[in-house]
Amino acid sequence: MKEKITSIVVVALILLSGSLAQAQIVKPDTLSNWQKKFTFGLNFNQASFSSNWKAGGINSIGFNSQLNYKFAYVKNNSSWDSEIDLLYGFVKNAGQGFRKTNDRIYLDTKYGYKLNKNWDLFTSLNFLSQFTKGYKYEDDATGTEQELLISDILAPAFITSAWGAEFHPTDYFKVRLSPFAPRLTIVQDPRRFTQTVGPEPYGVDSTKTTRLEWLAFQMLAEFDKDIFTNVNLKWRYLMYANYETLEFKTIDHRLDLMFSSKVNRFITVSLGGILLYDYDQDSGAQVSQLFNFGFSYSFQNYEDKK
Repeated sequence: MKEKITSIVVVALILLSGSLAQAQIVKPDTLSNWQKKFTFGLNFNQASFSSNWKAGGINSIGFNSQLNYKFAYVKNNSSWDSEIDLLYGFVKNAGQGFRKTNDRIYLDTKYGYKLNKNWDLFTSLNFLSQFTKGYKYEDDATGTEQELLISDILAPAFITSAWGAEFHPTDYFKVRLSPFAPRLTIVQDPRRFTQTVGPEPYGVDSTKTTRLEWLAFQMLAEFDKDIFTNVNLKWRYLMYANYETLEFKTIDHRLDLMFSSKVNRFITVSLGGILLYDYDQDSGAQVSQLFNFGFSYSFQNYEDKK
């Protein structure tokens, strides 16, 4: 009975999302100095089986959502660009409860002053964290699965203030070079993670809740373009190097990548992932992968340049 109710709810949500989705809405406002773009995606997957289903399987429900909002103000030689980029997803398998599949909070704001057609001086502030607790799952000596806490909201969180120059040869590609980029790493109640992450979880002393890196370099590169008809490629690469502990292995790298394709006015397919190397978290590279099939809605008040 519970599975039937769940299925009905999922179908209702999908139908509701479909009725609201209107593909991409573009309403140019040529009188405003503001450029705004809002994108929202919602994806569901569900499976259920009768008790005598011989092929095997497990009842499950999954959900993924993403929201991106960009707004920019340009007047004379000054500009202000901001972005809100949110991602969250979970899966619920029968007998296992809810498990997170995706979780990201990324906030960025930047003030720039134009030097010439392709270069700006800028200062920026960005924030990176997650919404909910994260776990890894391991079997104990008796074979019973254990839930081990390894992350949480504001554990970790990164706040970075960057100062430097931005190169933007086109509207869809830009690079920020910041020779001065102090970063604050936050880990709420770090003692919770000493057994699962290490004595200095995410580089923060377990007797403290923050770590401040004053002297550091940051490079941020972004690409967002329709590479084919109805196919968009978006990626963001971040490199961070602390001058005081500068070694090849201590340089942080993060690449967020997403391919999106419009099947029709209402349906979008996306494939992407994250490649992360942070020596304070793990000595190896971390990889996550995401595939979505669902509804997408977007609105913008300007025309994209071809």
